Amino acid sequence: MDTPRVSRATAGRTPAGGLADDAAGTAGEPTLTDLLLRIAGQDQEAFAAFYAQTSRRVYGLARRVLIDPELSEDATQEVYLQVWNSAGRFDPAAGSPMAWLMTLAHRRAVDKVRSEQSSTDREARYGAATQTIDHDDVVDTVTQRLEAETVVKCLDTLTDTQQESVRLAYYGGLTYREVAEKLGVAVPTIKSRIRDGLIRLKACLGVS
Repeated sequence: MDTPRVSRATAGRTPAGGLADDAAGTAGEPTLTDLLLRIAGQDQEAFAAFYAQTSRRVYGLARRVLIDPELSEDATQEVYLQVWNSAGRFDPAAGSPMAWLMTLAHRRAVDKVRSEQSSTDREARYGAATQTIDHDDVVDTVTQRLEAETVVKCLDTLTDTQQESVRLAYYGGLTYREVAEKLGVAVPTIKSRIRDGLIRLKACLGVS
């Protein structure tokens, strides 16, 4: 059976109101666990339902990590391809369907960040985005908070102008042009500040 296609045009634009986790839907609708079990059997209708109920959150996570809309759409497609191919590996005893799915999404987004290391802008935003990932696993949550605290400490090593520019992009999700407009500075100057600031951040964080 062919792998279902996920449209780039609809990534992140599915209707709100899908299952928040694994609660039963109205009128006897299947739970996310039920849908995953059916997807493991190559049920395309179950896949479509699962995508409709969860893709908004997957795209939102990818967008927080990657910032770039196209990269976020690509990551979302790749996550659901992985769901289609590995739904049988989901273990309800290990956690909820959304926790499993968001872990897949986080890993996929991080992989894209690493593959885009030439874009130091996106590389830094990954550090900030790890603060907002939803996980059932307490150990993962604590680890991510420690990583976020390290990023904050390293930000203090930047100059005031570098820190201001990086924070607007890093935490605010603004583009170079938007940062330049907000600070009333030329775009090339902002690019230089962010580039130099991220070089110092990478050194502080021990990123090669």
